[in-house]
Amino acid sequence: MKTGIVIALILMGIATYFDVAKALGAHPFWSQQVMLIGLAVGILATLITRGRGFIFFALLLGIAALISWQGKTRFAASYAEDALAGQLWHYGWIAIAAAATATLITLWTQHVSKT
Repeated sequence: MKTGIVIALILMGIATYFDVAKALGAHPFWSQQVMLIGLAVGILATLITRGRGFIFFALLLGIAALISWQGKTRFAASYAEDALAGQLWHYGWIAIAAAATATLITLWTQHVSKT
């Protein structure tokens, strides 16, 4: 699992450096912060589950993406008045980063390292 964590750190670090979250729709002011918070949460979630649960984390990634997209859409439509939509957008991106990190680690732990 250690190798999976290192690979996830490298890939998420590269994604944070190149601000991939901003390019994919995160708020420009918070884009790098949500990636770093999500990275820490994703590593912690993987350690708690002991590297199991690839399908769970992959599904969580999809759900988090839908929630974040819906929050962004509602927030923009309300001209930044809907605080709940802004929080869904922000925390959705943290969940996206966390689920992506956990998915990468579990993918490595369950599939790649065993071949």
